[in-house]
Amino acid sequence: MSTSGTEPNEAGPGRPGGPRRPLPPGTLRIGSIAGVDVLVKSSWVLVAVLIAVVLAPRVEQVQPGLGAWRYVAGVAFAVLLYLSVLLHEISHAVVAQRFGLGVRSITLHFLGGATEIDSESRSAKQEFWIAVVGPLTSIAVGLVALVAVPVTPDGLLRLAVEGLAFANLLVGVLNLVPGLPLDGGRVLRAAVWQVGRDVHRATVVAAWGGRVAAGLVILWPVFVEVVLGLPADLITYLVAFVLAAFLWSGATASLVQATLRRRLPALQARRLARRVVAVRADLSLAEAVRRAQESGAGAVVTHDGDDRLAGVVSERALRATPEDRRPWVPVGSVARSVDDGLVIPVDLAGEDLVRAMGRTPAEEYVLVEPDGTIYGVLTSADVDRAFEETARQ
Repeated sequence: MSTSGTEPNEAGPGRPGGPRRPLPPGTLRIGSIAGVDVLVKSSWVLVAVLIAVVLAPRVEQVQPGLGAWRYVAGVAFAVLLYLSVLLHEISHAVVAQRFGLGVRSITLHFLGGATEIDSESRSAKQEFWIAVVGPLTSIAVGLVALVAVPVTPDGLLRLAVEGLAFANLLVGVLNLVPGLPLDGGRVLRAAVWQVGRDVHRATVVAAWGGRVAAGLVILWPVFVEVVLGLPADLITYLVAFVLAAFLWSGATASLVQATLRRRLPALQARRLARRVVAVRADLSLAEAVRRAQESGAGAVVTHDGDDRLAGVVSERALRATPEDRRPWVPVGSVARSVDDGLVIPVDLAGEDLVRAMGRTPAEEYVLVEPDGTIYGVLTSADVDRAFEETARQ
């Protein structure tokens, strides 16, 4: 299965110039394609082993006498299969990059792959093409392999080509099922978005499509036994449960994300700004605090000898400095340089604000007007508090 996730947050893998995020446990980085990190979950090993065991009898039938090597052939096919999954995910990444969206990483896991895009599509058209290109790529690979089957020599090579044709056609078609988190769910979201001009409502519709799909998958073994009159073994029920759980959890996450995104516009940097006082970096910390209290300011920024903005005082560092030492400590020593990317436009709001803060995680940011004048200071704590209050409404 393939999904294309979006989550505006800090810089990470696949973003040129950005710091690499620590990899989750059980995740290995195997390389980079088109500037995007390719990660592999340890759960892939389970897939390779499962494919090797399932294919072993067929490998033995096609190429007798291999012994234990038939399992190696199964693992080799698993690698080949996941290379086609990687091609599916690369197509998502390339189209997203063409639209100017950053791509953090491509991850191969137990159920297929996922492309992590760092921001939402800006239009229904972008959403449609980023989503649909993956299944189309898989179907194209499947059709090419299918055409190649008749001209492929008998043996393991032909078995591999047949397997690629079947697997890619299956992946391509299943991923077009209209429900999140599948690519087909994003296609549905793009269609509803285009018609209704409301991306949040479109996400809810597509997420419920994913929940319906999960319900149909969990009922599939029952349909096989009752309607088709065919036996459904324990493996069939287990696979149906795993796929249904994947679809349901992904759809539910999309519903939660849609709810949160609807509330994000309430986060406005200008409204959350703290009044600020500007002082020289060599002024004592005690005097800087006195001036801030006198003017009713909630934050302090420092400037150099040329009156250029130099830093923003860390509230955490300020509180950690004992009061009896503050007269002897320069305020600049507890300030973080604004050269670290801590200056953001005061008119940012919603996802744009969250994304700007995510690019440089910090506790304080300096807000500036379009002409460069300082408006105030925004703290992460104030943003978190405002978001929690909005979520409770």
